[in-house]
Amino acid sequence: MIRTRFAPSPTGYLHVGGLRTALYSFLFAKKHHGKFILRIEDTDQTRLVPNATEKLINTLNWAGLICDEGPQNAGPFGPYVQSERLEIYQEYIQKLIDAGHAYYCFCSPERLELVRARKIAAKLPPAYDRTCRNLDASNINEKKARGEQFVVRMKIPLAGDFVFTDLIRGTVSINYKNIDDQVLLKSDGFPTYHLAVVVDDHFMQISHVIRGEEWLSSTPKHLLLYNYFGWQAPQFAHIPLLLNPDKSKLSKRQGDVAVEDYIKQGYTKEALINFIAFLGWNPGDTREIFSLEELIAEFSLERVGKSGAIFNTEKLRWLNHKWLTSYTPEKLRELVLPFLANKYPQANHLDPIILDQLLKLVQKDIVTLSDSTNLLAFYFEAPIDLNKNNFVNFKNLDQVINIIKTHLPLVDSMTFLPNVKHDIKQAQIHFSELFPVLRYALTGHCEGFGIQDLIDILGTKESNTRLNNFINIKPA
Repeated sequence: MIRTRFAPSPTGYLHVGGLRTALYSFLFAKKHHGKFILRIEDTDQTRLVPNATEKLINTLNWAGLICDEGPQNAGPFGPYVQSERLEIYQEYIQKLIDAGHAYYCFCSPERLELVRARKIAAKLPPAYDRTCRNLDASNINEKKARGEQFVVRMKIPLAGDFVFTDLIRGTVSINYKNIDDQVLLKSDGFPTYHLAVVVDDHFMQISHVIRGEEWLSSTPKHLLLYNYFGWQAPQFAHIPLLLNPDKSKLSKRQGDVAVEDYIKQGYTKEALINFIAFLGWNPGDTREIFSLEELIAEFSLERVGKSGAIFNTEKLRWLNHKWLTSYTPEKLRELVLPFLANKYPQANHLDPIILDQLLKLVQKDIVTLSDSTNLLAFYFEAPIDLNKNNFVNFKNLDQVINIIKTHLPLVDSMTFLPNVKHDIKQAQIHFSELFPVLRYALTGHCEGFGIQDLIDILGTKESNTRLNNFINIKPA
């Protein structure tokens, strides 16, 4: 059975790159009727953020990437939090030491930093110099007896190349001289990522590891560990980097990178998942709008590219607008209401029919859900600080206002707008000098809404009041 996993560290919010890794792993598993596993990798205790695990899970659930096994959905291969699996790692680190594939290192942090600085000065890779690699048993025991702190490092072959096959990049070859004797067990007794990920992937029966390109150089270490343990390794697929528009690696310095940021801005899960899927993958044709179910049916690793993917926010906005215009009134209402009620609490008590009518007015103009607050502000508060000087280029403004004033008593009937339009036409004034004035008086904006729609939704009394307020503004 196909089994994939997403294994984030609970060190903060979920990065959009992490969401893409989770998405590709989820899609691949579901495409092949397999299982998608969530594992929390919290072995670096110094970087943990309170409640980060819950936030990660909530964000994945929001996106529809529901795990089959994980911390909140226990399966047969738990625990699914690494800090709860320390005894397993201790057992297998000892197996590596006993087999001669790993060794104790007693070098102090100060010495390691000195070695690193010297190698950098000599323009050499800043790798460990393997001072402790060949310590004999008596020396090791003496150091332990003195209470010297130690880590455990894996033994990397000293010469040759490690060659492996990646499902996206094909044959990859890395020379052993470019691979450090990796620390596998830290001085605090916790494993490093490199040991824990191999042990966990084996015992959780992971068949395919889909992860970011930045882990490509670590793959030989992981595959060597599989060899040392005598285990069958999963297949690996390293997906391309996410890039800023200037081709630099996507970073907080140039924009939002947390999924939660995009949720707060009003991007929908359909749009964000659709957008994220296309950051490295494409269906092989011109289609751009995909639901999660359609992505599951279409996804394949063969169509994931090697080149970095540009994170184009304008494309995300376009997709979000496309999805928003496709929603039913019920769904749009459900999504918009929390944003609208955040500024206008009275929106919570609106008749759903009224809210649907409002949303129908603006649905074509909403790009993000947060836009609804500004677009619908006119309903909750009358425009203020109106100024007739906004229409200084309108040659017939006074005549237009007089015509509106003449027919104002008819605003409570369906004859108001037809009569105003009739008189404007008779006066040989173009409608382009009428409609902006009416909209501005009713909403504070010159563009957007149909006039009769506005009068219907505001009601005749409120419409009359707003039109009167504008008519009575004194010239500046």
